Amino acid sequence: MIPVSELTLLLEPVVATFSFDLDEVEISRSGGQRILDVTIDGDSGVNLDEVAAVSRAISEFLDNADVMGEEPYVLEVGTRGVSKPLTKPVHWARNVGRLVNVAGDAINAVGRIVEFDEPNVTLDIKGKLRTISINEVSRANIEIEFKKMPKEDAEDLSDDFDLESE
Repeated sequence: MIPVSELTLLLEPVVATFSFDLDEVEISRSGGQRILDVTIDGDSGVNLDEVAAVSRAISEFLDNADVMGEEPYVLEVGTRGVSKPLTKPVHWARNVGRLVNVAGDAINAVGRIVEFDEPNVTLDIKGKLRTISINEVSRANIEIEFKKMPKEDAEDLSDDFDLESE
């Protein structure tokens, strides 16, 4: 079986033709079959049609290159989403403006990423700016933000539907 590091080097140019980054490649087993999980990312995000196009290109490349060997596998191509931790400088840069939960020896807080100047990130934590090195962060995850719909919009929406109970 090909090492993940070699497979990553082979797949990077395929993904780059779509102007995306190859974020991560994992090979695992589930139910007796191999799973090739490829994660892509881009400065402006990646939509479903783009994921499908990249998936087709990777599949075609792998079929022609025969690098996965004879054993069958399932190819899964997706995006980072918000659940994956920020582990690379590019993750921090792409998430400026987002709320992040960070932990490390020097910090344990939730703040908004205001600026990223590698390796330093500036966070707005309860109205106070704090700059730390991402090298001091042991864990960082994007916080999902839900905003309450303004009352006027909610009323307009309810006018569109008959919400009376029978």
